[in-house]
Amino acid sequence: MFESVSTLLAEHDDLQQQLSDPELHSDPARSKRVNRRYAELSRIVAAHAAWKQGVEDLEAARELAKDDESFAEEVPALEESLAESEEKLRRLLIPRDPDDARDVIMEIKAGEGGAESMLFVADLLRMYLHYAESKGWKTELLERTESDLGGYKDVQVAVKGKSTDPAEGVWAHLKYEGGVHRVQRVPATESQGRIHTSAAGVLVFPEVDEPEEVEINPNDLKIDVFRSSGPGGQSVNTTDSAVRITHLPTGIVVSMQNEKSQLQNREAGMRVLRARILAKQQEELDAEASAARKSQIRTVDRSERIRTYNFPENRIADHRTGYKAYNLDQVMDGALEPIIQSAITADEESRLAAVGNDA
Repeated sequence: MFESVSTLLAEHDDLQQQLSDPELHSDPARSKRVNRRYAELSRIVAAHAAWKQGVEDLEAARELAKDDESFAEEVPALEESLAESEEKLRRLLIPRDPDDARDVIMEIKAGEGGAESMLFVADLLRMYLHYAESKGWKTELLERTESDLGGYKDVQVAVKGKSTDPAEGVWAHLKYEGGVHRVQRVPATESQGRIHTSAAGVLVFPEVDEPEEVEINPNDLKIDVFRSSGPGGQSVNTTDSAVRITHLPTGIVVSMQNEKSQLQNREAGMRVLRARILAKQQEELDAEASAARKSQIRTVDRSERIRTYNFPENRIADHRTGYKAYNLDQVMDGALEPIIQSAITADEESRLAAVGNDA
């Protein structure tokens, strides 16, 4: 059992040697990759040691029980503990998404529902900002288009983690948020007190660690500059500081006007463009990969409704995992962890099943 562990243990030892080499730290990109892989394998090393110790303890108890029946009483508890250690190690050995340790860029866009949808975008942004704060992550508002009533037509935010461990990565948690989020509530503008249904779309992209990861030919870019505008379309700047970048080979378009400087808007736009190109490349690879490589939740149609926020019932429901709870008020304040964990667990189960079918 766990024949592949010996190879991973050897790789962990090799990475430990690399981390002690001062030259490694002169190459930030390579150092980041080594640290991430080392953190990932360290979990496996610890779990394997616990499993191995459990096997030895159980064998010793069974042997001693032949001469002393009191040791037989320990056997059931040791068997249960060993089974738990075995399951933990089995889950850790599932191949991880290679992007799990990456930071992300999130885009939240208003959908059906008009003004109410735009207010919901602001609510979702606040929810994600509070969730990021609870995880100790840093956030940076890259771009926003405000609506007349205080919401947003669309907003883009970068989320940066603090750990090199892929299991604690921002992408490892937020990648499940992509899709259509539906809200049911009585709008503030509704005088009759009727419940309305509206929706907002969320897109999540793993951010590129180093610009060199995604090669972009400057000749493939069409860059337009224009004046920033606020709610209602009025100009909020007297200079052409807003930037629109079009990547001609893919047709991807990114617009930025949040900063007063054209240079800052261009830099932010290139960050988003690289993330979108990386996501597009990954989707193409996923399409060619085997079923074992795909995440059942990650690869769902982005237009699919993934979650419903029912305010009158204080209910939150995730339609992919079956998760349901009546603490929507807490969720909107950032208590997202149980919902995200349900997605992580469902993803693990699907990949475990895929690995089992290929075995």
